[in-house]
Order: sequence, then structure tokens, then C-alpha cells
Amino acid sequence: MDASGITELQIRDLVRDIPDFPKPGILFRDITPLIADPAGLKWAVSGLAEHASEFDVDFVLAPEARGFLLGPALALELGAGFVLARKPGSLPREKVTADYVLEYGSASLECHADALGDGARVLVHDDLLATGGTARALCHLVERLGGTVVGCGFLIELAFLGGREKLAPHETHALLSYDS
Repeated sequence: MDASGITELQIRDLVRDIPDFPKPGILFRDITPLIADPAGLKWAVSGLAEHASEFDVDFVLAPEARGFLLGPALALELGAGFVLARKPGSLPREKVTADYVLEYGSASLECHADALGDGARVLVHDDLLATGGTARALCHLVERLGGTVVGCGFLIELAFLGGREKLAPHETHALLSYDS
């Protein structure tokens, strides 16, 4: 049991498996029960912040939409700002775009061109690390905006998909890891 009063086994029980979503053959890890549970939510935010606290983070950068679930709370816990990475057409000012491949398709993310200052120390965050495409695109956005990726933090890692290797040499941490 940790400071939130919940064990990892109880946390894993709060992550629901949804087979064949969003398409046949994909096992979706649903975190909505975890974040609906006050102890589960505290465990997630505290655990992510505890690991990232060593990085002296200026900003947390997270993608739409699931990265927005824990990203702002994580930024608040770290005393950092939060930067949005949105789907194309969602931001009104000059922006920088990164294209990437998902395990079941392709997509793009955009940030405002003035979202980070030169030399900003950025933690890349998302709820899930799968093949690494989204997180790698976020790292590219940080670099194009003049920032430095100090680490990548995730609630869940699907280790069998090898996403961590695509993020090297960036420090990568996940609170929960699944081997299948």
C-alpha cells in the first residue's frame, strides 16, 4: 500500500479491459474507473509526479484528449505549466505540427508556436505508451519549439509493443506495465 491507501493490485483492478476496441484485435485499457476512484486518481497523479520531480520541469506537454486527463493535475503537482498538443484545426494561432503513426492508423498533433520558450524543460506525458508514435511526435514538437525533453511519463505502458525503445534516449517511466 502507498500513501494514497491503495495497492497496485487494487489499481490494476480499476483498469478495465475492453476487447476489440477501437477495432478488432485491439485490447483497450480503460482508465475511466481508475480516475473516477479518488484513491486511484491520487495514486496516479502522485506516482507520476514523484518520478518526475527529479527533472525540474517547466512544462508538462500532453496530447488531446486522454493526455488531458492527468496532465494538468501532474503539472500542478510539479509546479509547472501545462501545454496542449491538439488535433489539427483546434488551435487559433500560428502552430507547429508533428505527424505520427499509431498502432491502428495515423494522426497529427499541433502546438502553438509560442507555447514554450527556448530551453524550456518539458515532461512529455500521456496516459498510455503503446508503439511510441504519439510520444515520439510530442518529443519532436518540444524540440521544434526550442525546448528540451527531460523525460516521458505514462500511466500505462504496453511493454510488448516496444514503444519505450522508440523514445530513447529520453528517460521513460510508466506506473503500470502490461506484457500482453
